[in-house]
Amino acid sequence: MARKRHTSKEIEAVLQELEGLGWTVVEGRGHAWGLLRCPANSKECRCGEFCQMSVWSTPKDPQRHANKLRQKALACIKLEKEHEDDG
Repeated sequence: MARKRHTSKEIEAVLQELEGLGWTVVEGRGHAWGLLRCPANSKECRCGEFCQMSVWSTPKDPQRHANKLRQKALACIKLEKEHEDDG
């Protein structure tokens, strides 16, 4: 089953971009619309078992929230290392 779309077009675009890089979007609980989870799933990653970030449903500035999600995801240490090994 496909995930529900985010109401912010800026955030939805980033979620689709990151899903293309292997990140998964998990339905959120509480105040979070969802969670972005790193495909590396490594204990060596900076957050422990998963690099994960909360995706807010109604951020004050959707473009800024989208940019922060992209920036954090693209800075993932494990993913950078995997891409270096491929090259």
